[in-house]
Parts: sequence; structure tokens; C-alpha cells
Amino acid sequence: MRVTVIGAGYVGLVTAACFADVGNTVVCVERDPQRIAALRKAQVPFYEPGLSELVARNAQASRMRFVEDVAQGLPGAQVCFIAVGTPPLPSGQADMSQVRGAAAEIGRCVDGPLVVVQKSTAPVGTVAMVQGIIDQELAARGVQHWVRVVSNPEFLKEGSAIDDFTRGDRIVLGSRDERAVAVMRELYRPFNRNHEKIMVMDPASSELTKYAANTMLATRISFMNELARLAEAVGADIEQVRLGMGVDQRIGSHFLYAGAGYGGSCFPKDVKALAFMAREAGLRAELTEAVDSVNQRQKQRMFEKIAAHFAADGLRGKTIAVWGLAFKPNTDDMRDAPAIDLIEALLAAGARVRAFDPVAMESARRLWGEREGLELVADAPSALEGADALAVVTEWHAFRSPDFEQLARSLKARVVFDGRNLWEPASVRAAGLSYHGIGRG
Repeated sequence: MRVTVIGAGYVGLVTAACFADVGNTVVCVERDPQRIAALRKAQVPFYEPGLSELVARNAQASRMRFVEDVAQGLPGAQVCFIAVGTPPLPSGQADMSQVRGAAAEIGRCVDGPLVVVQKSTAPVGTVAMVQGIIDQELAARGVQHWVRVVSNPEFLKEGSAIDDFTRGDRIVLGSRDERAVAVMRELYRPFNRNHEKIMVMDPASSELTKYAANTMLATRISFMNELARLAEAVGADIEQVRLGMGVDQRIGSHFLYAGAGYGGSCFPKDVKALAFMAREAGLRAELTEAVDSVNQRQKQRMFEKIAAHFAADGLRGKTIAVWGLAFKPNTDDMRDAPAIDLIEALLAAGARVRAFDPVAMESARRLWGEREGLELVADAPSALEGADALAVVTEWHAFRSPDFEQLARSLKARVVFDGRNLWEPASVRAAGLSYHGIGRG
């Protein structure tokens, strides 16, 4: 098929590359000139395992190309994905300006039958809005083309996006138009061979499914983080509690890990957006609001533990090593990352910070620049030089089995703060270190 993808960000680029890799001809529309220049050299401007190779292979095979405007990329397309950003406004509402702009451009440029796929995470009613904008533009041109808008929410996890796209749990389609659904079934056929993954529902249900899924996962994280505080207070170990809960088939073991809080481009934004949608509908999503509140509080937990440990002397003049800056492993994404909250609080308290992340160092330099008191170092051992304590904020595999005896020799205060419960407390303490985890009373 001939496919156009508007937006070469995280979702758009993964979508485009995966469809091109199964033989479709894909055109990516991207307005950012720097991003376009990089992509034309098969350089992906963010970190996602395997994506650079996928883009390079399909660009070389002429199945994938990049253009700067919709007028260049849309003619002849059978399917057009809208995969532009919907960042949160201060109210929590999704900013829909880019979606509206893409819809208007499609209406002005479409030259034949077309299925428009709303891929950007957007609130209930977006399919109807996009359809209305396109119809209005067609009417203004005085032309008639069969154009139908379908909701197709993404369920990609950063760090495993290609596998999630090609081997995902489900493919959700929101449409009441049988012809449009048939086109989408054919497009997704290579990814729907082993068993039926396609779920067809009305557009509003499809749109809400995305927010519901992410908010449920965020709820599990916030619940465990709240439970971790109770575990510390009563002398329980949240890791043992997690194991006891996870074997219950009604609960399962996924997303039951206590830690320093969730971040990234999806959970914080989608939880706030769902709460906003509820308010717009005249309701109050009390549980959803609590999920966000617990997470904001949890992001302060690491700093509270460090400050409490050094309460006698204070943090001014202390040096804290921080391992992990991205909001999760296998990505360079630092949006709403718990490490930001920790480092800002440490700097505000007069501490110095030496920080390292395996792939997010460039993201950190863009975020902080030359920040007084903060040194971004080349590797994990360098972060320990002159440090009083170590705080682990992201659960990278490279941090799972350090030499604890070496850590004890390196850290002046001989203390570690394990924000992801990576280590067994007994092993750490046996090396002569003080250990502080999350919920491990």
C-alpha cells in the first residue's frame, strides 16, 4: 500500500518504519528541518533500540522517504496517519493544535479515496473533529472524495517499540465504516497472522481505550508506591509483598514495582488528560487524580531519604552520584523523569551532583546546559569520584550488579539509595554500605 505518515516523532517514525519493512511504500512528512536533514541520512534523532537500522534499511530500499509538507507527501496515498504531538496544556488538556493543522492540510491536499488514521493520543471526539475539518476543506474546494477517519491508538513502550508494533497484544480500530475497516485490516495483515489481534469498536471507545490502559498501568505503579510508604512504616518489605500479590492470577505481576515514580511521554500526560476529560463531562475522576498526586509525591521520596540520612550535617557541600537520568531503561527520554526532581532538589539544598546515564546524556545536556553544581560525566565509575553517596534512579541492566566493595571504598559516606529496588539489602550491607530502598522497611 501507499502510506503517508504526518509526524516523524517517536510514534510516527516507528509506525512508518514498521509498515515500510513489510513492503509498503511510506512517505513521512516532517516540518522540523533539522529532523528532516537527519532522517534523510538515516539518522534517528532519538534513541530507540533497532530503529536506526530499520529506517536505514527501508530508506536504502526506497520504501521510505521524507518530505517537508503534506502537499508533497499525500498525493496517491491510500492511508494517511496523523502522528503529531499532543502535549499537555497547564490544565491537563491535550493541545490539539497540531492535529487540527494536519487535518486541514489533508483536506486541502487529498486527491482521491483515503483512510485517515488518527494515531496521536487525543481525547474522545477527535475522530469526529478531524472528519469535520477534512469535510469542511473538501467543501471549500468544491470536490468530493471518499475520506474516512479511523481511530488507531498506539500502545508502544519506549525501549521496545518495534516489538510492540510488530508483535503487540492488540490492534484497536475505531470506526463504523466497513470499507475503512477493510482497508485497515489489509494494511495490518502482516502483523495479524498468528491469531486475531484486531479489535473493531466505535471511535469514542477506541479513543478512551488508550487513556484507560495507560491510566490503569499508572494506577498500579502509584498504588505500589503508596503501599511502599506503609511497608516502611510497619517494617515490611515491599518486594516480598509484591511477590505475594503477583502470583494471584486476578492481579498478575506486571507494573507492581515500587520506585521513584513514573515519568515519560505517556503516563503523566494521559493521566492528567483523562482527569481533564472527566471534568469536562461534569464528573470528577477522584482515583485518577489521586494516581497523579501520589506520583508527584513519590518523585520527592528519594530526596527525602537522602536529606534525612544527612540531616545532622545537611546536604550543603555534599556530593551525590546519580546513576540513571532517563525515565526508564532503553530510552533517552527524560520527559517528567524522576531524576529531574531529585537533581533539582539536591541542587536547591546546596549539594553537588555527578550524574551518568548510558544513553540520555545528550538529553540531559539539552535540559540543563552548564548548570552550576551539576556535572554530567562519561561513565558510571566517574560519577563516584569524590561522591559521598550514590542514588540509583533508572533501572538500567548495567547498574544491576556493581562491585559493592568498590562502592564502599569509593563513597565517603558509604551509603546508597536504591530508587528501583535493584539490589538485595543484605548483599549491600555485607559490603559495609548503608542501604536505603523504596518500601523495604
